[in-house]
Amino acid sequence: MVNFLLEIFIFCYVPVLVSGFSEKLETLPFHEGYSQLFGHDNLMVLQDGKSVHISLDERTGAGFVSQDLYLHGLFSASIKLPEDYTAGVVVAFYMSNGDMFEKNHDEIDFEFLGNIRAKNWRIQTNIYGNGSTNVGREERYGLWFDPTEDFHTYTILWTDSHIIFYVDNVPIREIKRTQAMGGDFPSKPMSLYATIWDGSSWATNGGKYKVNYKYAPYVAKFSDFVLHGCAVDPIELSPKCDIVQNSASIPTEISPDQRRKMEKFRKKHLQYSYCYDRTRYKVPQSECVIDPKEADRLRRFDPVTFGGVPRHHNKRHHQRQSRREDTSAK
Repeated sequence: MVNFLLEIFIFCYVPVLVSGFSEKLETLPFHEGYSQLFGHDNLMVLQDGKSVHISLDERTGAGFVSQDLYLHGLFSASIKLPEDYTAGVVVAFYMSNGDMFEKNHDEIDFEFLGNIRAKNWRIQTNIYGNGSTNVGREERYGLWFDPTEDFHTYTILWTDSHIIFYVDNVPIREIKRTQAMGGDFPSKPMSLYATIWDGSSWATNGGKYKVNYKYAPYVAKFSDFVLHGCAVDPIELSPKCDIVQNSASIPTEISPDQRRKMEKFRKKHLQYSYCYDRTRYKVPQSECVIDPKEADRLRRFDPVTFGGVPRHHNKRHHQRQSRREDTSAK
């Protein structure tokens, strides 16, 4: 039986410094690590071979997938998102094994949710383990920069005990495995994916604003690919790593300085967390670490979702919010 808790890392190819991490991680050309998943000519590899554009238009979206499965590691890409009106557009950078385990798949997600004009993109993070899609573990955030103006680095760190999401080396979310989670914590080998697609039914204000193809094509740009993990044989599900790399470049925990940055980020930019959603979960999930200040901020932001206030008591708040959104959409 393969020991899926194995933590060894494989050498890649072209060394560059991933901003903020103390050691040099390895990037690789697109065709060395990824293959096209769908989209025909809506995926374009640039002449340098290290960057790729994926686009959404009336015909189709596009996507690519890693050539290997991985068990644990650090995975990242630099991404520049489409600009202007992007309501309904979803750009995703994530790990999954849904093609191999249709009924009990694992997933670790970065999802970028487009917005109406003059409103910023939002990030959503989520995890699934062993097909636990009935337990949503979503969080949503704003950003401290405009992700359409330049490239920014988005990173997933996945070990057998925790998952950390980073934006430009700032940790924005940490999930520590608990015994009560059981199979809900991702534990099977996964591939890396990147996609762009039409999420009109849910992505912007619960589906209120749809993709408007007058503004197409929507182009998401990717570069600086890092696949720093242990590759796994897709047939035997056994590790293929025969070169052990010093893992000093992989952070094993959040440093005190980074934790302060994470707390500052969450204080300013956290918009939703399932841990505080009293309309979905009367009791928080076992991995939730409840921060009273964070709970209070969200409760003031949305008393119905985060405070247990009956919906009719908060009707005026939602009417005012809807009027502001309608005005911004014009």
